[in-house]
Amino acid sequence: MAKPLTIAGQPTPTLQWRAYLEMTKPKVVALMLLTVLVGMCLAVPGAVPLQPLIAGLTGIGMMAGAAAAYNHLIDRRIDGLMARTYNRPLPKGRVSIMKALTFATSTAILGFVILYFLVNPLTAWLTFASLIGYALVYTAYLKRATPQNIVVGGLAGAMPPLLGWTSITGEFHGNALLLVIIIFAWTPPHFWALAIHRKAEYAKVDVPMLPVTHGVEFTKTCILLYTVLLALACLFPVLVGMCGPVYLVGSTLLSCGFIYKAWELKYHDKPGLAMQVFKFSIYHLMVLFLVLLVDHYLWS
Repeated sequence: MAKPLTIAGQPTPTLQWRAYLEMTKPKVVALMLLTVLVGMCLAVPGAVPLQPLIAGLTGIGMMAGAAAAYNHLIDRRIDGLMARTYNRPLPKGRVSIMKALTFATSTAILGFVILYFLVNPLTAWLTFASLIGYALVYTAYLKRATPQNIVVGGLAGAMPPLLGWTSITGEFHGNALLLVIIIFAWTPPHFWALAIHRKAEYAKVDVPMLPVTHGVEFTKTCILLYTVLLALACLFPVLVGMCGPVYLVGSTLLSCGFIYKAWELKYHDKPGLAMQVFKFSIYHLMVLFLVLLVDHYLWS
């Protein structure tokens, strides 16, 4: 295998740029920004105003990337011991601790400034609270403190639709909170499926994920129960008149698919199925919010 190009023992500018991009978890942020966009679109009946749309997505995306970079920074020791994460920039020394801290902090500050002055203060402070919730409360404390870490800490990751909504309206709304509840219910079965697949690695680094502390079978039961809870949460937008028949049909099919995958994991497990459930959950959320978007413009 060819070695990475270096200049005087240091990564080339191209590799350095890629390392910083990797620290922001771009795929995760992209999915998050989709939910932000849907929150923006559902906040108004017609076209979304251009300035808060662009500035909101930019500022929220930057602060989300900064939160991910803080996550890389705080978890650098255990990342180096896990097969899934050992090749990240910090464990491999492609980015120094000080440079990572500077990058994360400057990105967070710039994102906050964009939101505060070009969107509205409410969105800026809510996004800042989400950053603190994910980077400090979850990553630095809850992740190592309780097997319910992803349940309690999942609220920070469920905020994006609300941030999108407040970017456009500048105020809270119950409909936006319903979207938060959907992601909040989605997070545990999504992440616990990955935790089952990576159980040995979490045990190795003493992170008390649910499969490590309570066993795989108990975790499978929790995943199944949470998919049922998620299916109910997905019906809330229909019950309050927020969405129409397109969303009802789409969300029902997606919920049935997720419940089936969880049922299969619980009662007919096979090698690699937990990872399949994890991947299915990603597509579930992505398609669910796309259906929300389509339904909004067809139904409104």
